[in-house]
Amino acid sequence: MTLLLATLAGVLFLLSLLTPWSSIAALMAEDRGLAIAVLQELRLPRALLALIYGAMLGAAGAAIQALFANPLASPDLTGTTSGAALGAVVTAYLIGLASPLALSIGAILGALAALLLLLVLAGSRAETATLLLSGLAISALAGALTTLALALAPSPFAFYDAYDWLMGSLVDRSLAQAAFAGAPALVAMLLLLRLRAPLDLLTLGEDVAESLGHDLRRLRVEIVALTAIGVGACVAICGAIGFVGLVAPIFARRLSRGHPGQAILPAALLGGTLLLAADLVTRAAPLGRVLPIGVVTALLGAPFFLWLVAHMRWSLGR
Repeated sequence: MTLLLATLAGVLFLLSLLTPWSSIAALMAEDRGLAIAVLQELRLPRALLALIYGAMLGAAGAAIQALFANPLASPDLTGTTSGAALGAVVTAYLIGLASPLALSIGAILGALAALLLLLVLAGSRAETATLLLSGLAISALAGALTTLALALAPSPFAFYDAYDWLMGSLVDRSLAQAAFAGAPALVAMLLLLRLRAPLDLLTLGEDVAESLGHDLRRLRVEIVALTAIGVGACVAICGAIGFVGLVAPIFARRLSRGHPGQAILPAALLGGTLLLAADLVTRAAPLGRVLPIGVVTALLGAPFFLWLVAHMRWSLGR
Protein backbone atom coordinates (compact mmCIF):
# COMPACT_ATOMS: atom_id res chain seq x y z
CA MET A 1 0.00 0.00 0.00
CA THR A 2 2.88 2.38 0.78
CA LEU A 3 4.40 1.62 -2.62
CA LEU A 4 1.04 2.22 -4.29
CA LEU A 5 0.63 5.59 -2.54
CA ALA A 6 4.18 6.59 -3.48
CA THR A 7 3.50 5.66 -7.11
CA LEU A 8 0.27 7.68 -7.13
CA ALA A 9 2.08 10.69 -5.65
CA GLY A 10 4.78 10.33 -8.31
CA VAL A 11 2.21 10.23 -11.12
CA LEU A 12 0.46 13.35 -9.81
CA PHE A 13 3.84 15.06 -9.42
CA LEU A 14 4.58 14.45 -13.11
CA LEU A 15 1.09 15.66 -14.06
CA SER A 16 1.70 18.82 -12.03
CA LEU A 17 4.89 19.43 -13.98
CA LEU A 18 3.36 18.80 -17.41
CA THR A 19 -0.21 20.16 -17.05
CA PRO A 20 -1.27 21.91 -19.20
CA TRP A 21 0.92 20.22 -21.79
CA SER A 22 -0.24 22.33 -24.75
CA SER A 23 1.63 25.44 -23.61
CA ILE A 24 4.83 23.47 -22.94
CA ALA A 25 4.57 21.74 -26.32
CA ALA A 26 4.15 25.09 -28.06
CA LEU A 27 7.19 26.48 -26.25
CA MET A 28 9.20 23.39 -27.11
CA ALA A 29 8.48 23.94 -30.77
CA GLU A 30 9.57 27.60 -30.63
CA ASP A 31 12.28 27.73 -27.97
CA ARG A 32 13.36 24.54 -26.22
CA GLY A 33 15.49 26.44 -23.69
CA LEU A 34 12.57 28.64 -22.66
CA ALA A 35 10.31 25.60 -22.23
CA ILE A 36 12.87 23.93 -19.96
CA ALA A 37 13.23 27.16 -17.99
CA VAL A 38 9.46 27.31 -17.46
CA LEU A 39 9.49 23.73 -16.18
CA GLN A 40 12.45 24.34 -13.86
CA GLU A 41 11.66 27.81 -12.55
CA LEU A 42 7.85 27.84 -12.43
CA ARG A 43 6.35 24.38 -12.43
CA LEU A 44 9.00 22.40 -10.53
CA PRO A 45 8.87 24.61 -7.38
CA ARG A 46 5.07 24.50 -7.47
CA ALA A 47 4.98 20.70 -7.70
CA LEU A 48 7.66 20.29 -5.02
CA LEU A 49 5.86 22.60 -2.62
CA ALA A 50 2.54 20.80 -3.15
CA LEU A 51 4.16 17.44 -2.46
CA ILE A 52 6.22 18.55 0.55
CA TYR A 53 3.60 20.80 2.15
CA GLY A 54 0.91 18.14 1.77
CA ALA A 55 3.21 15.46 3.16
CA MET A 56 4.10 17.67 6.13
CA LEU A 57 0.45 18.36 6.88
CA GLY A 58 -0.35 14.65 6.69
CA ALA A 59 2.54 13.60 8.93
CA ALA A 60 1.88 16.41 11.42
CA GLY A 61 -1.82 15.57 11.53
CA ALA A 62 -1.10 11.90 12.21
CA ALA A 63 1.33 12.76 15.01
CA ILE A 64 -1.05 15.29 16.62
CA GLN A 65 -3.98 12.89 16.40
CA ALA A 66 -1.88 10.20 18.08
CA LEU A 67 -0.69 12.60 20.79
CA PHE A 68 -4.18 13.87 21.62
CA ALA A 69 -5.80 10.48 20.96
CA ASN A 70 -8.41 12.30 18.90
CA PRO A 71 -9.20 11.97 15.17
CA LEU A 72 -10.31 15.62 14.99
CA ALA A 73 -6.87 16.94 15.97
CA SER A 74 -5.08 18.46 12.97
CA PRO A 75 -2.75 21.41 12.28
CA ASP A 76 -5.60 23.67 11.15
CA LEU A 77 -8.17 22.68 13.78
CA THR A 78 -5.65 23.02 16.62
CA GLY A 79 -4.65 26.53 15.56
CA THR A 80 -1.19 25.55 14.29
CA THR A 81 -1.59 26.94 10.77
CA SER A 82 -3.38 30.07 12.05
CA GLY A 83 -0.60 30.69 14.55
CA ALA A 84 2.01 30.20 11.84
CA ALA A 85 0.20 32.68 9.58
CA LEU A 86 0.07 35.21 12.41
CA GLY A 87 3.79 34.83 13.08
CA ALA A 88 4.65 35.31 9.42
CA VAL A 89 2.40 38.37 9.04
CA VAL A 90 3.83 40.04 12.16
CA THR A 91 7.37 39.32 10.95
CA ALA A 92 6.77 40.66 7.44
CA TYR A 93 4.38 43.58 7.93
CA LEU A 94 5.09 44.89 11.44
CA ILE A 95 8.74 44.01 12.01
CA GLY A 96 9.61 44.51 8.35
CA LEU A 97 11.60 41.31 7.75
CA ALA A 98 10.33 39.71 4.56
CA SER A 99 13.13 37.30 3.65
CA PRO A 100 12.20 33.59 3.42
CA LEU A 101 14.36 32.79 6.44
CA ALA A 102 12.78 35.52 8.59
CA LEU A 103 9.28 34.48 7.52
CA SER A 104 10.05 30.86 8.33
CA ILE A 105 11.32 31.75 11.81
CA GLY A 106 8.29 33.94 12.49
CA ALA A 107 5.86 31.27 11.29
CA ILE A 108 7.56 28.55 13.35
CA LEU A 109 7.37 30.69 16.49
CA GLY A 110 3.68 31.41 15.82
CA ALA A 111 2.87 27.73 15.29
CA LEU A 112 4.82 26.77 18.39
CA ALA A 113 2.95 29.33 20.50
CA ALA A 114 -0.41 28.03 19.24
CA LEU A 115 0.41 24.40 20.04
CA LEU A 116 1.77 25.23 23.48
CA LEU A 117 -1.36 27.24 24.23
CA LEU A 118 -3.48 24.28 23.12
CA LEU A 119 -1.61 21.96 25.49
CA VAL A 120 -2.18 24.42 28.34
CA LEU A 121 -5.90 24.86 27.60
CA ALA A 122 -6.91 21.34 26.63
CA GLY A 123 -4.22 19.02 27.98
CA SER A 124 -2.53 16.23 26.07
CA ARG A 125 -5.47 13.77 26.20
CA ALA A 126 -8.36 16.17 25.81
CA GLU A 127 -11.94 15.16 25.08
CA THR A 128 -13.27 15.97 21.62
CA ALA A 129 -15.37 18.93 22.74
CA THR A 130 -12.54 20.45 24.79
CA LEU A 131 -10.06 20.01 21.95
CA LEU A 132 -12.38 21.54 19.36
CA LEU A 133 -13.34 24.50 21.54
CA SER A 134 -9.73 25.21 22.46
CA GLY A 135 -8.55 24.87 18.86
CA LEU A 136 -11.35 27.06 17.51
CA ALA A 137 -10.65 29.69 20.16
CA ILE A 138 -6.93 29.74 19.29
CA SER A 139 -7.68 29.88 15.55
CA ALA A 140 -10.16 32.72 16.04
CA LEU A 141 -7.71 34.66 18.20
CA ALA A 142 -4.87 34.13 15.73
CA GLY A 143 -7.11 35.17 12.84
CA ALA A 144 -8.21 38.33 14.63
CA LEU A 145 -4.62 39.22 15.51
CA THR A 146 -3.55 38.58 11.91
CA THR A 147 -6.22 41.01 10.67
CA LEU A 148 -5.16 43.54 13.31
CA ALA A 149 -1.51 43.23 12.29
CA LEU A 150 -2.42 43.87 8.64
CA ALA A 151 -4.61 46.83 9.64
CA LEU A 152 -1.76 48.37 11.65
CA ALA A 153 0.87 47.66 8.98
CA PRO A 154 2.68 50.74 7.60
CA SER A 155 1.67 49.79 4.05
CA PRO A 156 -1.95 50.69 3.18
CA PHE A 157 -1.93 47.83 0.66
CA ALA A 158 -1.05 45.14 3.19
CA PHE A 159 -4.47 43.48 2.98
CA TYR A 160 -4.34 43.21 -0.80
CA ASP A 161 -0.72 42.12 -0.78
CA ALA A 162 -1.34 39.32 1.73
CA TYR A 163 -4.68 38.07 0.40
CA ASP A 164 -3.42 35.38 -1.98
CA TRP A 165 -0.85 34.18 0.53
CA LEU A 166 -3.35 33.97 3.40
CA MET A 167 -5.72 31.87 1.25
CA GLY A 168 -2.90 29.50 0.35
CA SER A 169 -0.97 29.70 -2.91
CA LEU A 170 1.77 27.73 -4.66
CA VAL A 171 1.97 30.01 -7.69
CA ASP A 172 5.12 31.96 -8.60
CA ARG A 173 7.33 30.33 -5.99
CA SER A 174 11.04 29.82 -6.66
CA LEU A 175 13.31 26.86 -6.07
CA ALA A 176 14.97 28.81 -3.26
CA GLN A 177 11.62 29.27 -1.54
CA ALA A 178 10.85 25.58 -2.04
CA ALA A 179 14.15 24.77 -0.36
CA PHE A 180 13.38 27.06 2.59
CA ALA A 181 10.08 25.26 3.14
CA GLY A 182 11.21 21.80 2.13
CA ALA A 183 14.38 21.40 4.17
CA PRO A 184 12.79 21.96 7.63
CA ALA A 185 9.70 19.98 6.61
CA LEU A 186 11.70 16.96 5.46
CA VAL A 187 13.81 16.97 8.63
CA ALA A 188 10.67 17.27 10.77
CA MET A 189 8.98 14.38 8.96
CA LEU A 190 12.01 12.12 9.33
CA LEU A 191 12.21 12.86 13.04
CA LEU A 192 8.46 12.28 13.46
CA LEU A 193 8.89 8.86 11.87
CA ARG A 194 11.32 8.00 14.68
CA LEU A 195 8.48 8.44 17.17
CA ARG A 196 6.24 5.76 15.68
CA ALA A 197 6.83 3.19 18.43
CA PRO A 198 6.01 5.40 21.45
CA LEU A 199 2.97 6.84 19.66
CA ASP A 200 1.67 3.31 19.05
CA LEU A 201 2.21 2.49 22.74
CA LEU A 202 0.16 5.53 23.77
CA THR A 203 -2.96 3.70 22.59
CA LEU A 204 -2.40 1.27 25.48
CA GLY A 205 -2.27 4.11 28.00
CA GLU A 206 0.28 6.58 29.30
CA ASP A 207 1.25 4.29 32.18
CA VAL A 208 2.14 1.46 29.79
CA ALA A 209 4.24 3.76 27.60
CA GLU A 210 6.12 5.12 30.62
CA SER A 211 6.66 1.66 32.08
CA LEU A 212 8.40 0.64 28.85
CA GLY A 213 10.89 3.48 29.21
CA HIS A 214 9.35 6.28 27.13
CA ASP A 215 9.46 9.83 28.49
CA LEU A 216 6.03 11.24 27.68
CA ARG A 217 6.96 14.81 28.56
CA ARG A 218 9.83 14.68 26.11
CA LEU A 219 7.59 13.00 23.52
CA ARG A 220 5.05 15.84 23.74
CA VAL A 221 7.76 18.48 23.44
CA GLU A 222 9.28 16.75 20.39
CA ILE A 223 5.95 16.41 18.58
CA VAL A 224 4.95 20.00 19.30
CA ALA A 225 8.35 21.35 18.24
CA LEU A 226 8.66 19.22 15.07
CA THR A 227 5.10 19.99 13.99
CA ALA A 228 5.64 23.72 14.55
CA ILE A 229 8.92 23.71 12.61
CA GLY A 230 7.63 21.74 9.62
CA VAL A 231 4.21 23.34 9.28
CA GLY A 232 5.51 26.81 10.14
CA ALA A 233 8.18 26.70 7.44
CA CYS A 234 5.61 25.66 4.81
CA VAL A 235 3.05 28.26 5.89
CA ALA A 236 5.70 30.97 5.65
CA ILE A 237 6.15 30.24 1.95
CA CYS A 238 2.71 29.05 0.82
CA GLY A 239 0.23 30.43 3.36
CA ALA A 240 -2.33 28.52 5.40
CA ILE A 241 -3.90 25.45 3.75
CA GLY A 242 -6.53 23.58 5.72
CA PHE A 243 -8.13 20.13 6.02
CA VAL A 244 -5.29 18.12 4.41
CA GLY A 245 -3.87 17.46 7.88
CA LEU A 246 -7.29 16.22 9.00
CA VAL A 247 -8.32 14.02 6.09
CA ALA A 248 -5.03 12.27 5.26
CA PRO A 249 -4.31 10.85 8.77
CA ILE A 250 -7.85 9.48 9.15
CA PHE A 251 -7.56 7.41 5.98
CA ALA A 252 -3.95 6.50 6.84
CA ARG A 253 -5.11 5.14 10.20
CA ARG A 254 -7.34 2.69 8.34
CA LEU A 255 -4.41 1.59 6.20
CA SER A 256 -2.23 1.04 9.28
CA ARG A 257 -5.01 -0.97 10.99
CA GLY A 258 -5.50 1.53 13.78
CA HIS A 259 -1.82 2.01 14.70
CA PRO A 260 -1.38 5.81 15.04
CA GLY A 261 2.41 5.76 14.88
CA GLN A 262 2.52 3.54 11.81
CA ALA A 263 0.05 5.92 10.13
CA ILE A 264 2.60 8.76 9.88
CA LEU A 265 4.23 7.57 6.64
CA PRO A 266 1.02 6.74 4.73
CA ALA A 267 -0.50 9.98 6.03
CA ALA A 268 2.45 11.91 4.58
CA LEU A 269 2.05 10.18 1.20
CA LEU A 270 -1.71 10.76 1.23
CA GLY A 271 -1.24 14.40 2.20
CA GLY A 272 1.19 15.00 -0.66
CA THR A 273 -1.17 13.24 -3.07
CA LEU A 274 -4.18 15.28 -1.92
CA LEU A 275 -2.41 18.62 -2.24
CA LEU A 276 -1.01 17.73 -5.67
CA ALA A 277 -4.53 16.80 -6.77
CA ALA A 278 -5.95 20.02 -5.32
CA ASP A 279 -3.31 22.03 -7.17
CA LEU A 280 -4.33 20.36 -10.43
CA VAL A 281 -7.93 21.36 -9.70
CA THR A 282 -6.91 25.02 -9.34
CA ARG A 283 -5.67 24.97 -12.92
CA ALA A 284 -9.21 24.29 -14.13
CA ALA A 285 -10.18 27.87 -13.22
CA PRO A 286 -11.19 30.15 -16.11
CA LEU A 287 -8.29 31.67 -18.00
CA GLY A 288 -6.86 34.66 -16.21
CA ARG A 289 -8.39 33.76 -12.84
CA VAL A 290 -6.39 32.53 -9.87
CA LEU A 291 -8.12 29.98 -7.65
CA PRO A 292 -6.44 29.77 -4.21
CA ILE A 293 -5.55 26.20 -3.32
CA GLY A 294 -6.76 26.76 0.24
CA VAL A 295 -10.26 27.31 -1.11
CA VAL A 296 -10.14 24.00 -2.99
CA THR A 297 -9.00 22.02 0.06
CA ALA A 298 -11.66 23.72 2.20
CA LEU A 299 -14.43 22.91 -0.31
CA LEU A 300 -13.33 19.27 -0.32
CA GLY A 301 -12.44 18.95 3.36
CA ALA A 302 -15.26 20.83 5.08
CA PRO A 303 -18.01 18.34 4.06
CA PHE A 304 -15.78 15.47 5.20
CA PHE A 305 -15.24 17.21 8.55
CA LEU A 306 -18.98 17.71 9.02
CA TRP A 307 -19.61 14.06 8.19
CA LEU A 308 -16.90 12.99 10.65
CA VAL A 309 -18.41 15.06 13.49
CA ALA A 310 -21.90 13.70 12.73
CA HIS A 311 -20.56 10.14 12.58
CA MET A 312 -18.78 10.51 15.94
CA ARG A 313 -21.91 11.93 17.53
CA TRP A 314 -24.01 9.10 16.11
CA SER A 315 -21.50 6.52 17.38
CA LEU A 316 -21.52 8.00 20.88
CA GLY A 317 -25.31 8.08 20.93
CA ARG A 318 -25.71 4.38 20.15
